[in-house]
Amino acid sequence: MEQVRNIAHILAKPIGPQCNLNCGYCFYTEKSVLYRTQNFRMADEVLETYIRKYIAASKAPEVSFVWQGGEPTLLGVDFFRKAISLQRRYAGDKRIVNSLQTNGTLLDDEWCGFLKDNDFLVGISLDGPADIHDRYRLSQARTETFTTVLKGFRLLKEYDIPFNVLCCVTKESAYQAKEIYQFFKYEGIKFIQFIPIVERQPDAVAIELGLRHGMPGAKKATEVTLWSVEAEEYGDFLITIFDEWVRNDVGTVHVMNFEWALEAWLGLEATVCVFAKQCGEALVMEHDGTVYSCDHYVYPEYQLGNILTSTPEELVQSQKQRQFGLAKKEKLPAYCRNCAAEFACHGECPKHRFLQTPDGEEGLNYLCAGYKRYFQHIHPYMKVIRQLIENNLPPAKVMDVIKGPLIVKGD
Repeated sequence: MEQVRNIAHILAKPIGPQCNLNCGYCFYTEKSVLYRTQNFRMADEVLETYIRKYIAASKAPEVSFVWQGGEPTLLGVDFFRKAISLQRRYAGDKRIVNSLQTNGTLLDDEWCGFLKDNDFLVGISLDGPADIHDRYRLSQARTETFTTVLKGFRLLKEYDIPFNVLCCVTKESAYQAKEIYQFFKYEGIKFIQFIPIVERQPDAVAIELGLRHGMPGAKKATEVTLWSVEAEEYGDFLITIFDEWVRNDVGTVHVMNFEWALEAWLGLEATVCVFAKQCGEALVMEHDGTVYSCDHYVYPEYQLGNILTSTPEELVQSQKQRQFGLAKKEKLPAYCRNCAAEFACHGECPKHRFLQTPDGEEGLNYLCAGYKRYFQHIHPYMKVIRQLIENNLPPAKVMDVIKGPLIVKGD
């Protein structure tokens, strides 16, 4: 029986770009300059309309709400109590699932009690041990935040709230893969996602808007910020952690980057947009109900409409969004289409496609060199894991299979 899928996912930013931190690499807090307001709190009308329409648009028995920012906990627990009440009012026979992405600095007993009682999954941002985390993740007063975040993280563990860690990889931290991974293991973190920081320097248009990062689609803006990870070093970062994981931690530590790769080796559709063949199914809604094509494309030209005046179906099925989604596949350079890693990469995120291929074609991903190295390295191990799964054996048995350097013949 074919699984019923929802038409799209709409990530909600109920406090827009507002945050109590001032992370040096953040691409989102600067979006406040695009609004003529100082009140970024989502109004009750927007909240109720979003919840009602989003549930109604769902064709699947489960509806997933993801709350992000900025920093959504700035809204206070009562805002989310109201959201839960509205979800129950409109749920019907559908199951509601909530996720909250947070920097962890405002988590306390009240928050954790609420999150536990309402079965929230929490994503918490933590870049590694103190010296790495505090390099960029500072407060508005430019003070270090590691100790406060660790306190919030340990509260999540104390309340037995399911969580995963989102770790941003910068130019500097890419050289500290072992230190970061060992720290996460020491803290008992079981679910980890590594996010490459890639931001372009602003062009004249971005500067005029008051932005400090370059916008997607900017022409000939290939110079990246000082904190952006180097392409090959990001590949080496993943390889270093993969080699530790595949020999010691398969089945006990879940690194989402490796699980996404395994989907490709199993011939499955990607569950994360950056490695999907095309985009368009991951929209974002700002505090005022405005919906954009993607979290990384919150700019005027990618505005689709407003949840107050449109349904989710109308927004995701609009010609504008269809073209946005198809562009990822249609604009993939021939150099990429002929690459041995294309089945796993699919050109990665279009936001990062601002280089030229060796033969001068536009649209090469900035991280290409790193991904090619990484996918080539994990290929034989992924083949073994695939064979284990095909024979109804646990993937963790790969650790028994490989006791030294692994050589696997064939494709």
